[in-house]
Amino acid sequence: MQEPKYHRVLIKLSGEQIKGTDEVVSYDMLDYLATEIEAIHRRGVQVAVVIGGGNIWRGNQSIARGMDTAQSHYMGMLSTIINSLALQDALERRGLHTRAMTAIQMNEVAEPYIRRRATRHLEKGRVIILAGGTGNPYFTTDSAAALRAAEIHAQVILMAKNGVDGIYTADPRRFPDATRIDRLTYMEALNRGLAVMDSTALTFCMDNNIPIIVFNALESGTIERIVMGEQVGTMVSKA
Repeated sequence: MQEPKYHRVLIKLSGEQIKGTDEVVSYDMLDYLATEIEAIHRRGVQVAVVIGGGNIWRGNQSIARGMDTAQSHYMGMLSTIINSLALQDALERRGLHTRAMTAIQMNEVAEPYIRRRATRHLEKGRVIILAGGTGNPYFTTDSAAALRAAEIHAQVILMAKNGVDGIYTADPRRFPDATRIDRLTYMEALNRGLAVMDSTALTFCMDNNIPIIVFNALESGTIERIVMGEQVGTMVSKA
């Protein structure tokens, strides 16, 4: 069997990716994502997942209506925990061993995030789902993904997008003549304001030399193709 190129990855999912057309959480999307994760886990890849919470709580909208920013961010962190528990259930129904770990202590439903424990779970072949963001307001789940990737020594962040197979010169859904960029550096992405992840997270990845691959989460088999070394989507890296 071909050896994977990446042996430890962090997958960043948005809350919208587990939302159906008229559901807060879609069982079909959970099953689909669990299948995609199972495929690389069966190849011996160690998998960590960070999920957003936008399907449940949109912080920017509440802040615009006058809610305290920190309060809104904490509510967003709680929504990521709900999504993480839902994904955990979908994975375990497929026979995978998992651990949900939270940056906010919630001992009755998930383990507290401890870096060494998370690494040990990966070494034992468990999929870890890292919930609650960084545990602090004012930081996005993009920043949480970058931070956790550095802490667990992930070789790459797989940045899932909905219906867009990489980074384009402009929004391809609005500008049909936009072209996909196969590779670019962190600094190019920052200077051009391209939609990779928020600037704080992207700068952190640049400072810690963590490659990012942006891909279409809705194309079946894409994650497996990436970990096996195929050029898919857009690579953002140092060189």
